[in-house]
Amino acid sequence: MPNREPVDRIVDGLLPFAVPIGTLNRYHQNPRRGDVNAVAESLRVNGQFKPIVVNRGTLTGRPNEILAGNHTWDAAKQRGWDQIAATWVDVDDDDAARIVIVDNRTSDLAGYDTELLADILSALPDLDGTGYDRDALDELLDSVELPSQLAAETAEREGDKIADEHLQWGYVQWGVIRVQITKDEVERLNNIHDAFYSSRGTDTGFAHYLLDAQQEPTDA
Repeated sequence: MPNREPVDRIVDGLLPFAVPIGTLNRYHQNPRRGDVNAVAESLRVNGQFKPIVVNRGTLTGRPNEILAGNHTWDAAKQRGWDQIAATWVDVDDDDAARIVIVDNRTSDLAGYDTELLADILSALPDLDGTGYDRDALDELLDSVELPSQLAAETAEREGDKIADEHLQWGYVQWGVIRVQITKDEVERLNNIHDAFYSSRGTDTGFAHYLLDAQQEPTDA
């Protein structure tokens, strides 16, 4: 569940740039195909936090044409907004096309530090307004390499065998936080689960049972 009220409006710092949404027009040949629903969800949760870019059109004959932010405009209309924040340029056809293309292309060329991205997403209380859902985060977590400290500890446990065999990994997950575990640890966890289920006839409370067992002091 979201931990705060949705914004669903232009953020305060951009209000001086607000213009009637119906006075603007989509770029006449935008090659980009974006996910308007994802942008609309971001507007609902985060509000509009950066302006779109609009060409006045005195040199192109196409007034108030959006060069950057066409999908934000589409999403704002979908949300029922009557205003949107915009900054303005006044350029000819060639420069307008360059702005549209470079705005799209720089997004294509950008990349991620996937491990850092996974850490940031996992630390959030929910995924609302991020453009990620549960499946997308799971796929991202699957792509993240084993942390070096855990890999070193595993190598010490496995000895020479790690150099000859590919380890099989599983996961322990709580909310959006996922921790990779070894094949042996998966088997041990399954054995604990089987014993828990056999004794109680239900899975209910298994996670809390594991947490409580982890916190119990061990004999010296």
